[in-house]
Amino acid sequence: MSSLRIDRPEASHRRPPPAALTEEIARQSSRPVGPEGALFVEALQARFGSSLAGVLLYGSCLHAEDLTDGLVDLYAIVDTYGSAYPEWGLRLGNAALGPNVFYLEDSAHDPTLRAKYAVMSVGHFERGCTRWFHSYVWARFAQPARLVYSRDTAAGARIRDALSAAVMKFLAEAARAHDAGPFEAAELWSYGLALAYASELRTEKNREAVLTDINRTRFERLTACAAPSLSPALQQTDDGRYRSGVDAGRRSRARLRWRARRWQGRVLSILRLTKAAFTFDRGADYLAWKIERHTGVAIPVTPTLRNHPVLFGPKFLWRLLRKGTVR
Repeated sequence: MSSLRIDRPEASHRRPPPAALTEEIARQSSRPVGPEGALFVEALQARFGSSLAGVLLYGSCLHAEDLTDGLVDLYAIVDTYGSAYPEWGLRLGNAALGPNVFYLEDSAHDPTLRAKYAVMSVGHFERGCTRWFHSYVWARFAQPARLVYSRDTAAGARIRDALSAAVMKFLAEAARAHDAGPFEAAELWSYGLALAYASELRTEKNREAVLTDINRTRFERLTACAAPSLSPALQQTDDGRYRSGVDAGRRSRARLRWRARRWQGRVLSILRLTKAAFTFDRGADYLAWKIERHTGVAIPVTPTLRNHPVLFGPKFLWRLLRKGTVR
């Protein structure tokens, strides 16, 4: 993987997720979605064939429970990049700076279905949920996701185990940086999500509060299931709340790690967006649409930017950062 990623798991991350958490993840990830989900799966099967091990649905359309409004977020989990792509460039890009991101559209459906899907191998997905220094994968998939397709029982089990590990990683990293407490589970999730969002280029503001409110019950269940295996980082109190059991020195080091993730995330985000210019059709238009959708700020996409995103994309992003449109 990219040299910008640091895989240094702490002891609590190496522990297998408790059975209660694995069962809760299986229950949450198997909840049904609309029939549009099957159409997306068929399109991904057509592209990746037998290499497709699973498909995960996450993001705003899942939270809204409407796959026809906006751009659906998917992860295509494949066996290997060699089996997924005939093109060596796509293999290299996915291995060195994954995931690769592509655009999917079904205009035969009314209304038109649109999705962006990221591609990651099973092995890289597992490491992203457990050992990556940056929160890009484990913070994303600690949140609710639906396993809308798994090739077989074994593939489904591997993906669900990775989702369980992502919850463990997220809660441990958030608890170590949080004040000692006591605090509610929802407060810990909101705090951790705010840290994770600050580690990426985001257009949304206060998204962590919205997500915590929507998923409060689910977050409480996940925390209760995971907490017994996360002590001393996270400990449950007699009144059902939680506290962080780390000392001041470890808390300070945990917060420094989050600061490092913030700077690392800006670099990785720009590199990924630049790389996506080669794979994501009309990527500049998508970025402008997303910024306007979340901020109300209309971003003009010039023909120069559309035709030469690699040359002019970084300058475009730098202007947005300076204006505070993305953060």
